[in-house]
Amino acid sequence: MSLFTGTASYYRQFRPGIPEAVAAVLDQAAPASPDGPRRLLDVGTGTGLVVEALLDRFDDIIAVDNDTEMLAAAEAALRPTLPVGSHLALVRSTAEDFVPPTGWQAELVTICRAFHWLDQAAVLNRLDGQVAPDGVVAIFGDNSFWAAGSPWKETVRDVIKTFLGEERRAGSGTFQHHDRPYSEIMEESPFPQVAEVRVPVRRTWTTDSILGYLYSTSFAAPHLFGGRLAAFETEVRNQLARFSDDDTFPEENEFLIRLGRRNHA
Repeated sequence: MSLFTGTASYYRQFRPGIPEAVAAVLDQAAPASPDGPRRLLDVGTGTGLVVEALLDRFDDIIAVDNDTEMLAAAEAALRPTLPVGSHLALVRSTAEDFVPPTGWQAELVTICRAFHWLDQAAVLNRLDGQVAPDGVVAIFGDNSFWAAGSPWKETVRDVIKTFLGEERRAGSGTFQHHDRPYSEIMEESPFPQVAEVRVPVRRTWTTDSILGYLYSTSFAAPHLFGGRLAAFETEVRNQLARFSDDDTFPEENEFLIRLGRRNHA
């Protein structure tokens, strides 16, 4: 069973997309492609949120994911809005096993909210043959609800723990935390020249969008609750009502973008 079984519809509707300010950083970091189409490889694409944000900035895009439901949602969302003359391929594969077409190399590789699931060193080494000479690997994401940064988030996390246990779930197992900064891992890879860019983001949530987001995650996917899903939802609604009279919940978050490039003599 996939870590995200049953979450694709929630993921597409309730996961926050990629802000324009983040898309601009990625676009500016990647080189132009003077001899042909500008190419993007999105690893762990999920429902295609990164591709959606960059669709008009790259001409030839490959988006990779190992979850059939996620790829179907990405196809439904992206294909109708694909600019004329652009090429989009959605490929079912793990990052560790993905093989691009012969000679195909990306100006930009994006891995958003997914690096923690991967064999990190192996994927970065594999990307060495998939990235153009001056290309960039961008590993980025914002903070999860699990990394609670406000009282209402902490309360929601406590409700999840009451129903599913103290340890953060990851599908049928538990989440294995990585204690090394991603930049350090990148510095030991073929892309050791690492720059970090932080982009603040403010959001306003409602109870329904919070629940929808939770149901899009590996730690609170609907199937994990079994017959207790309705009770969980009721408890979340009751607890959140303590924090807002008008069903609005502000969030201060940020994207941390790590841009890795090769060493050049």
